[in-house]
Amino acid sequence: MKRTLYLLFALAVSTASAQNTTTTAGGKYPALVNFTAEQDHQHMMQQLGIQSLRPGPSGDESAPNHANYDEALANPYPNLPPLLTLKNGKKVTSPEMWWKKRRPEIVEQFEKEVYGRVPKQVPKVTWEVLINERERVGWFPVIAKQLVGHVANSEYPLINVDIAMTVVTPANAKGPVPVLMMFGRSALPAPAQPPQESLDKINAALKELLVKTDPALQAVFEQYPAYTPIASQTPTYGPPPAGDPPTPQQLLAAGWGYALMEPGSIQADNGAGLTKGIIGLVNKGQPRTPEDWGALRAWAWGASRGLDYLETDPAVNAKQVGIEGVSRYGKAALVTMAFDQRFALGLIGSSGEGGAKLHRRNFGEAVESLTSSGEYHWMAGNFLKYGADKATFGSKNANDIPVDAHQLIALAAPRPTFISYGIPEKGDSKWLDQQGSYMATVAAQPVFELLGATDLGVSDDYKTAKMPGVNVGLMDGELAWRQHDGGHTDAPNIKYFIQWADNMLKRSPSGAAR
Repeated sequence: MKRTLYLLFALAVSTASAQNTTTTAGGKYPALVNFTAEQDHQHMMQQLGIQSLRPGPSGDESAPNHANYDEALANPYPNLPPLLTLKNGKKVTSPEMWWKKRRPEIVEQFEKEVYGRVPKQVPKVTWEVLINERERVGWFPVIAKQLVGHVANSEYPLINVDIAMTVVTPANAKGPVPVLMMFGRSALPAPAQPPQESLDKINAALKELLVKTDPALQAVFEQYPAYTPIASQTPTYGPPPAGDPPTPQQLLAAGWGYALMEPGSIQADNGAGLTKGIIGLVNKGQPRTPEDWGALRAWAWGASRGLDYLETDPAVNAKQVGIEGVSRYGKAALVTMAFDQRFALGLIGSSGEGGAKLHRRNFGEAVESLTSSGEYHWMAGNFLKYGADKATFGSKNANDIPVDAHQLIALAAPRPTFISYGIPEKGDSKWLDQQGSYMATVAAQPVFELLGATDLGVSDDYKTAKMPGVNVGLMDGELAWRQHDGGHTDAPNIKYFIQWADNMLKRSPSGAAR
């Protein structure tokens, strides 16, 4: 009976695949498959031989299947995968062994089982500057560029991928500046404002045109001679608003630039988009196989292509480019650091499961929260195995994953890596498991130590590690932790991050090298 039901399920998926396609002219290219997220999820289960998945816990504490928030039950699998032991059992005793043997082993396991592989043949990205102008962010004059990265699609022209990025650098910088790339909407900081002389000419021409259209307006303009249809947008002086300035202003005040990388322009944040975006383009509109990359890896790939451009921008110090993100984009920022060693440092905000949180922790969000939900598309298809209840291979759980978050953090070593969280009382939910993320950060310390970097400065015993107090930062070394007293954002930590990053990069507050 079970096998009959499974065959019917497979037939339904195959039928859905046949019905949800976009035909192509003359059949020159494979038809683009238009799965719903549910159909794509089922298709991956079929490939893996999974008949059923365990449901993820509910975030509603009154629900029968609510997530666990009892620390006494939070560590059912206390032993993490070894960090500095090779698969053959030998201990890693030197940086050379880490770089040449252990690190590649860990990377391979993350690629195969967790985040997926970037295909060997990914189309080239050609960057085009759409807008390049002088603008102003608060009181700071800047050069703002709006760019699009055109991904070559000659192999499959049914899909267009145009990566959106904005780059903003101080207009008065004396040389190349460090840049913090942030995952978020790509947008210019302010409307372009022509100089007053040009604005006067525009207003004079506009008045003349308006009078020709309606002669009665001549009397209005004569009665109010100082009126202009388009008013200057020069900022007015006054007391600064309470609290810290916005993140872009803090960066510019410290002599930094910033880039805004739009994830959705790289890969949609849903399962239905997996046959489109960069993943779909490479797969020629077909569904993923189990080892194909998920959205997190795709967004990280897009960030790397943005760094390709920054390496050509004379206003940017390409050796001092950081990556930042919050929540799902915090996960993507950590994945970016792990897989592209060109990024000099990272600010990882409230990243939770799939980011800095230990998979093996039973607290809040769980592995099943990703495998059985609308967030499976972040991960490789193989990751679904670890939420399997019934499958041809039996069942698997979080303890079967060959890697964990401490190893992901360790892949960033020895580069400066700042793990940031807020507090549940202000909206950085317990669901994210701040404690579990701190344990992972503690457990990553030995690699930073091995590579000559300064770690958190606490005991390496992650099993007994307790978070420092709120607003107590561990920021003396390349591996840093700070839980601020705000919500689901890293904005309250930005001023501490900038000070820490300048110290790590050996920059003075004015931007000069020390």
